Order: sequence, then structure tokens, then C-alpha cells
Amino acid sequence: MAKLKDLVKMPEMLAGGHRLCPGCGAPHLFRLALRAAGPHSVICIATGCLEVSTTIYPYTAWRNSFIHSAFENSAATISGVEAGYRSLRRRGKLDTEFKFLAVGGDGGTYDIGLQSLSGAMERGHNMVYICYDNEAYQNTGNQRSSSTPMGSNTSTTPTGSQSAGRRGERKDLTAIMAAHHIPFVAQATGFHWNDLYRKLEKAFNVDGPAFINILSPCVPGWKYSPELTMHYNQLAVDTCFWPIYEVDNGVWKLNRKPKEKLPVEEWLKGQGRFHHLFTPKNRYMLDELQAEVDKRWDELLERCGKKDQ
Repeated sequence: MAKLKDLVKMPEMLAGGHRLCPGCGAPHLFRLALRAAGPHSVICIATGCLEVSTTIYPYTAWRNSFIHSAFENSAATISGVEAGYRSLRRRGKLDTEFKFLAVGGDGGTYDIGLQSLSGAMERGHNMVYICYDNEAYQNTGNQRSSSTPMGSNTSTTPTGSQSAGRRGERKDLTAIMAAHHIPFVAQATGFHWNDLYRKLEKAFNVDGPAFINILSPCVPGWKYSPELTMHYNQLAVDTCFWPIYEVDNGVWKLNRKPKEKLPVEEWLKGQGRFHHLFTPKNRYMLDELQAEVDKRWDELLERCGKKDQ
């Protein structure tokens, strides 16, 4: 288990001065990720909030080797770099050991980047992919993605007299990645930082591809006060909306089972994107979202062998 006093002594590889929003869920995730990866690492990030806010020409907040890829292909880009690295190692032209990290938001991972991500995982590249999931295309104006929760008010699923927000269930990307039968898959939050860091260390040390899906609350998109980011991370786990678990070489393991499973509306409260759901005419959407959460939680308990415990 990582000790905070040891983590703070490690080199800071993500410099301050970037332009991510106050309260953004992403920066602390990648400060931890870069500590786990070490100084000899290559990072490729798809176009999105994290990339555009940390690499404003001619400046960069990244102290590692850094590549900006197109929206859809960070996994393909880093898999090519990893393949070139292995070739150089085989020919004796490079002896330094490097780690490789591809990054995308939910838009660049669940949707437009899914093909290149699936291909990289299937080919077995020795790389880590991190999705920072803020549940919409936040960089371009809060359009819905396939990660957007049911009932969310977005610019492409606006609420009004004819609509109660986004309809349909979210894509379960973490389970899709587990279905690729890669060495390590995990779901995490920034609030449970020790659990997250342990998963990051494991991901960077497995032989082959690894994938971590991390919830990343978004202040302007979710419409809440900046100091509540960790509050919403914690509630996402305690309501079982975002369970934290891992799949280690095919073995599913639940990392936290709340002592008291809170209703999902406790997580929704205070987020402006769900304000309309707390009216009598839209109450049915709260019930539908709760049913989705309950169903997925039961499925996860079954997979982890915790159904009757």
C-alpha cells in the first residue's frame, strides 16, 4: 500500500500553470499516474480537455515525453511507439526501460476511439490506457457520449417540455475491456487514491496491455461547486453508480462494498445537469436510473463471487 509521505517525495511530472478548470477531476489522477509510470515514460493523449488545457503552444505541463494524437487514435499512436521501442531493444540500440501510456476522455475512448483501443488491446502491446471519464464531450460543449448517464441535461440531449434529458443506458466500457482478456482491467476514482495508485502500479508492471477507467467529475459540465469534486467521487462509489473493482488475469475482484448502499439520487443531488429530474413529472427517470444501477451492481457482485455475501 502506497504511503502519502513517499508519494509526495517523488518527482512532480505534471507541472503547475496548466489551464484546467478549478476543481477539475483530472489533474490529480495524472499526477498519480505519472508517479506510477516513472520518469522514463511516453505519454500520448487524444485531443480533449486534458490535452488542450496542458499544452497551450508554446507551453506544456508535461515533463515526460509527450505526443498529442488526433481525437480517435491515442491507443494506435502509443502502440506504434511501443512496437518501435521493442524493435530498438531487440537490435541493442536502446537499453533504457520505458513505460507507455495512452489517454483519452470518454468521448475519445468509449466512442470515437473505441476501434483503435480495441485493436491495441487485442494485439497485446505492453502499454496502459487510462480513460478519464467525465461523462460527456466536455471540451467541445458538453455533448452527450455513450458514457453519459440517463437523464443528463447536455447540449445534445437538452431538457424541456418534450425531453427529460439523455435516454438509454450507459455503455459498460470497463466490462468490454475485460472481454478482451487482457492481463489487467480496473475501475477507480480519485477519492480512493490509495486504491487508484495500487491499480496504476499494477497496470504499469503487468506484461501486456492494461486498461483503467477513472471517474473524473467535471465542474462546468456537471454543474456543481468546485470544492465538491471528491464528494461526488465518493458518492459515486457509495451509491454503486461507479463501483471500484479490478479484473486481474480474468479474475474479478470487488475493491469496495459500501456498508450502506445509498440511493443513486444522493449522487445526483446538487449536480445541475440532473436538477430537472427532481420534479414530479420526471420522477420516472430517477426510478429507471436506479433500476440500471441496481441491475449492474447485482451483475458485478455475481462476477466477483459476492452475490450472497
